[in-house]
Amino acid sequence: MTTYHDAVNDALERLDDLGYERSLGGGDLANHGPMGAETLAVLGHGDAVPAWVAVYRAAAPHHEPPVAHQRLDSTEDSWRPALGDIGRAGDFEELFAREIDADGWQTVLQRWWPRLLAGPLTGLTHGLIRTAHAVRSIAATDSPTGIQLTELSRGLGYWAARFIDKPGPGRLRGSLSLPQAVAAMRRSAQPPTSPAEGQRRLRSPDDMPGYHDNLELLGPERIQSLLSDMTAEFAGVCVAHSNGMFPIPLVHGVTAPAAARLVLPYLPEDQHEATAAALWQTQVTLAMITTVDSGGEAEARDRAASAEVPAWDELVARAVDHKDEHVIKFTEACLREHTLRPDPRYAWAADLAQQRIERPDGDSGPAMVARFAKP
Repeated sequence: MTTYHDAVNDALERLDDLGYERSLGGGDLANHGPMGAETLAVLGHGDAVPAWVAVYRAAAPHHEPPVAHQRLDSTEDSWRPALGDIGRAGDFEELFAREIDADGWQTVLQRWWPRLLAGPLTGLTHGLIRTAHAVRSIAATDSPTGIQLTELSRGLGYWAARFIDKPGPGRLRGSLSLPQAVAAMRRSAQPPTSPAEGQRRLRSPDDMPGYHDNLELLGPERIQSLLSDMTAEFAGVCVAHSNGMFPIPLVHGVTAPAAARLVLPYLPEDQHEATAAALWQTQVTLAMITTVDSGGEAEARDRAASAEVPAWDELVARAVDHKDEHVIKFTEACLREHTLRPDPRYAWAADLAQQRIERPDGDSGPAMVARFAKP
């Protein structure tokens, strides 16, 4: 049986020639290969990684890997003007690789996490999520390989090169609990009319009426408890708005907090509340882009408790067989969060995602992008 460490390194070598993004459904979406493969290995299915990588590579063409053009230095006047410039992706990757080699991966992570956290929605949260998967693989061994450290530089590099800095860092200064804040959240008057409109709202969410008020709803809470509230509540939000087609953008309201939890042990405590605030900003934005009301959300837990859902072993096996990267990552995140604090919404959401998200051998690309336009 292939070990986790061997499966991860084999996958990274097989995916090494792919760029940061792929062309899918008429848009440029994040490269999910390293994240999906690492998740398969975590689930104990390292033997399935080579075949999965082959399916993933065949599903959509990827851009060329970024190339460094102009050296970036660690001084703020050098790197800050380059934030959000995808043309500088290779320069950022080279900067992070150089810093990791000189200072160690954890020092670099602690240095750059608060700088990039102001843009949690970068790549529909995949800057943060790819970084977190890289951290999990590195932290699992006393001797990370060069390609594992390169993967961390690429996660950070993508986050920096696609950085979205609007509307600035969130804050936890409200008075509501997470479930209360989600229930009170103002939604959009109508969903985006096109993928392009969805992307515009993602880049400038503060243009949506009520956005800043929503950011002020949530009060401070112990970080681990708050992350559990976030993932459980948004598992229910995903299901409440599935309506025959599982809303993939909302999935990241679960996977982003679950991914951030993987990183917290390697961050100083004074970065934890800012992390939670950025995740709330992410959930507000995703909910306002994707939903027009809160219908079905309050009842989601009770409905999940009475639903006939397969056991987790079967859900994991079905996710591996399904092969869609979102299904795999979502199922693993839900299982991990359920293990920490059981909630029936996790298994129900994973089950419905597996049923309603198209397999990668189907015509899934345009439908996935179009989900930005569905409530």
